Amino acid sequence: MANYKRYWQQTWRVGLQVVVALFLTSVAWVLVYRWVSPPATWLMLERRAHAPVGKGYYGIREENRQISYDFKGLDEVSPHVPLALIAAEDQLFLKHHGFDFNALQNAVKTNMQEGKKLVGGSTISQQVAKNVFLWHGRSYLRKAAEAYFTMLIELLWDKRRIMEMYLSVAEMGDCTFGVEAASQRYFHKSASRVTQAEAALLAGVLPNPLRFRASNPGPAARAKQRRVMRNMRRLGGTTYVRELIAE
Repeated sequence: MANYKRYWQQTWRVGLQVVVALFLTSVAWVLVYRWVSPPATWLMLERRAHAPVGKGYYGIREENRQISYDFKGLDEVSPHVPLALIAAEDQLFLKHHGFDFNALQNAVKTNMQEGKKLVGGSTISQQVAKNVFLWHGRSYLRKAAEAYFTMLIELLWDKRRIMEMYLSVAEMGDCTFGVEAASQRYFHKSASRVTQAEAALLAGVLPNPLRFRASNPGPAARAKQRRVMRNMRRLGGTTYVRELIAE
């Protein structure tokens, strides 16, 4: 009996040490990325190793598949870019603390309706947590890890850093990550010179950048672009993100 009790005490002690080590490692990881740009993400490595598949996929020739990624700060991109991303993905980004519970509730209701296409309710902060720190997939474990890292980045970063991370690592085409790489690939110019319409197009294709093409947009992509531009105007234009850019 004594040996059994000692065994569980040792197991508990080791388990606690592992949890503490993982917690400290995750905090240190998030803190480092507050000042240092990620060298790569799990999705970048996955895309490089395996070409994505699916109906409507428009990719790069296999022999030319190299990761295109260039981290940029907010002062290095057009102000239309963060505005378009907020207008398209998370209009409460500047107000919430990582989670939009109304959007999550609406997404759950929609997804429970038979025949409805699955929709997400993730904020920009949640997408950064997923894109930067986690693997892609659908599981309760990954969603729990996503919520944990979302809380960490909201606590340890400011909104400016979260937006910089999002616009620099979001997938915008096969092996194309971030607005600078996407702007160079699709518009042949720097992200600092992106127009309102171009920023809206990039933001509009974000939900499925392997299907909707910013380089040769079809009717669906154009419809998304127009919707994003309407939201940009409704938010008040680039004055809406002035404080975010000035932080």
